[in-house]
Amino acid sequence: MTDLFEEVEEQLRSERYRALGQRALPWVLGLGAAALIAALAVWGWQSYRQQAIAKASDEYGAALDAMGQGHKAAAARLWTEVSRSPAKGYRSLALMQLGGLSMGDNKPAEAVKYFDRAAQAAPDDIIGDAARLKSAFALLDTAPETQVEARLTPLIGDKRPYRVQAREALGFAKLMAGDGAGARREFSMIANSLDAPEGARERAKAAINLIDSGSAKAVPGLAKAQAALPPRPQLTPGGAPAQPQPQVPEPQ
Repeated sequence: MTDLFEEVEEQLRSERYRALGQRALPWVLGLGAAALIAALAVWGWQSYRQQAIAKASDEYGAALDAMGQGHKAAAARLWTEVSRSPAKGYRSLALMQLGGLSMGDNKPAEAVKYFDRAAQAAPDDIIGDAARLKSAFALLDTAPETQVEARLTPLIGDKRPYRVQAREALGFAKLMAGDGAGARREFSMIANSLDAPEGARERAKAAINLIDSGSAKAVPGLAKAQAALPPRPQLTPGGAPAQPQPQVPEPQ
């Protein structure tokens, strides 16, 4: 009898395990299918992203070549195409190039719109702050000093990539607004900064000397000629921004 009861219990346990397995099977299959779909989606997105970066890189380079050969309209058309790309870095670079073309056509308001869009599209502060600084420079002659200062102040933080150039632009903005004391303060900070490039320190010292000598009116013109915008970050073949140096014909 004992053996009979044990055999019956074993059969009952087997039936319970079988029933449990049958109930769990759809869930197991569903989870497996979901994991497969997720893996395929990730692969598909990465493949799409790499293709978009490669296409944007080719078009961006072709635009630079066209501009170098004097074909401005063709370059503008190619940069406009890149400005719609899902590759954020190249989209930002292309928008800055279009802003540069607008500045060349003496359309600062249009240029500012391009630069602001470039800053919004930028994948990081290396590219984004370059666009923000360009936007502030584009406004230097036309916007009130308070508006320019509002754009530049966030860019002079300790960890911002173009903090020296932003402070230099702020000094020029104050000087052009007639605030000699404020301009001298900004230039003095650059002149005494250990991490400022030698060229920026020399320009700051020259500006201070002109302010102290009463020749400050000459500084804005000097500023426009001497104050260079930051290097335009390029992208590596993988799409990651690097410390670059494209040439203007301008750009996470």
